[in-house]
Amino acid sequence: MVAHENVTTALELPGMRIKRNLGVVRGIVVRSRSIVGTIGASLQTIVGGNISLFTRLCEKTREDAFDLMIEHANELGANAIISARYDATEVMQGVTEVLAYGTAVEVEKIP
Repeated sequence: MVAHENVTTALELPGMRIKRNLGVVRGIVVRSRSIVGTIGASLQTIVGGNISLFTRLCEKTREDAFDLMIEHANELGANAIISARYDATEVMQGVTEVLAYGTAVEVEKIP
């Protein structure tokens, strides 16, 4: 089972040795903005600064993609993910795909 602390953007986990590479894992989420959220965010742009409605939507979407990536790694029998990354693509206006991906590995502590 992959614990959050065993997911890294690095190529290795300190104190661990990679026993087996299980391949690329991913979590994909496609989200659209709601009309209510878009109106609320539009009002926030008048004041300026952080548009918290979109910030929360983006953070939740990334969290969901991350969790799906971990779920995929668990299905492969991994206990860690290295080289974790995010990518986002606008599928159509107002609809965005967020992809979390990395390499699922089996690691063990270095004696």
